[in-house]
Amino acid sequence: MTLSRRLAAEALGSALLLAVVVGSGIMAGRLAGGHAALALLANAMASATGLLALILAFSAISGAHFNPAVTLSEAWQGSMRWRAAAQYMAAQVLGAFAGVAAAHAMFGEPVFAASTLARTGAAFWWSEFIATFGLIGVIIGCTRYRPAATPFAVAVYIMSAYWFTASSSFANPALTLARAASGTVAGIRLQDVTGYVAAQLAGALAASFVFSWLYRVQAES
Repeated sequence: MTLSRRLAAEALGSALLLAVVVGSGIMAGRLAGGHAALALLANAMASATGLLALILAFSAISGAHFNPAVTLSEAWQGSMRWRAAAQYMAAQVLGAFAGVAAAHAMFGEPVFAASTLARTGAAFWWSEFIATFGLIGVIIGCTRYRPAATPFAVAVYIMSAYWFTASSSFANPALTLARAASGTVAGIRLQDVTGYVAAQLAGALAASFVFSWLYRVQAES
C-alpha cells in the first residue's frame, strides 16, 4: 500500500473517529436530561463501537492507528520508520480537526470554538497515563498473539476506560488537541491539553518498553 493511501486512511479514519466521539457526546448531552451517567454510557458505547468499525474498515490500509500514541509506539518498536510516523501523526491531527468540524456542523454548532471546560490536575494526568499505557499494552499483546482479536479488544478497552478513569480516557494526543476546538461538552481547555498529551505520550512510551520486554521474555521461555 502506498504511503499516500496510508496517510489518507489515517486522516479519514481520524476524522470519522472524532465525528463519532464529539457527535455522540453532543447528542448524549442533549438527550440525557441532565443524567451524567446516562450521557457517559451513551458516549462510551458510541465511541467504542464506532472505533471498532473504523479499525475493521481501515486496518488493512494503514494499520488503523488514528492516534499519535499508537504510531509513536510502533516507531519505537521498529515497526515503522520515524519519517513515516511523523507523517502519520500529522495526518491524524489534521483529520481530527476535520472530524470536530464535521460533528459541529451536524449539530448546528460553530465550526470551531475554544473550549472552556477545565480538565486538569494530577488525577486527570495520571488517568491519561494509565489509560494510554493500557491501550498500548492491549495493542501490543493482541497484535503479537491474537491479531484477529485486536479491533475488538481495543474497542472494549476504550469503553471500559471511559468509566474507570477520572478523565474519561482521551488516550489520544490528536483527539485531545482537536477537542480543544470544541466548545461543547466534549471539549477541553487549550491550556489543559499539554498536561494530557504529556501524560499520554509518557504512558505510550512506558507501555512500549514494558510490554515489548514482557512478550519477548514470554517468547524466549
